[in-house]
Amino acid sequence: KLLFMGGDIAQWHEWDAEGELQWDLLQWETHQGVKKLVADLNRVYRDEPALHQVDFDAAGFEWIDCHNYADSILAYVRRAEDPEDFLVVVCNFTPVPRSEYRLGVPEGGWYREIMNTDSTYYGGSNVGNFPGIMAERRESHGRPYSVALTLPPLSVVILKPHREG
Repeated sequence: KLLFMGGDIAQWHEWDAEGELQWDLLQWETHQGVKKLVADLNRVYRDEPALHQVDFDAAGFEWIDCHNYADSILAYVRRAEDPEDFLVVVCNFTPVPRSEYRLGVPEGGWYREIMNTDSTYYGGSNVGNFPGIMAERRESHGRPYSVALTLPPLSVVILKPHREG
């Protein structure tokens, strides 16, 4: 939740109270992409109660997979005050895309990909699961339902269950 001045445009130099931000960096698409990503992350954080309502309570966080050191992947669930309001967050810390990555999820149904940091909008390669993916009754990570994800390289993907009405 803490971002120093200039971090939102991927400034090369450390922020200096005596100088100004390196606004000229925005002439490059990569820096524009970081600016757009930070704006969208702030929007998702504001709009999704699961990311902020139960910050300081164990009920708001649940690991799905924190042991996949071989592939450098972390996955977890964030929950709102209403435990039925949740998000699945998956992080791939390698430069290798992962196809058919089986991940246990809290329930069956359709999951929308509401954030993919590898989107071309941010300067990425657009590998992912847009617009979403169907969970199937197949056990994984100790859960009866799972999804077969395409994980982009060096990225974070956020999935939200889609419910009618």
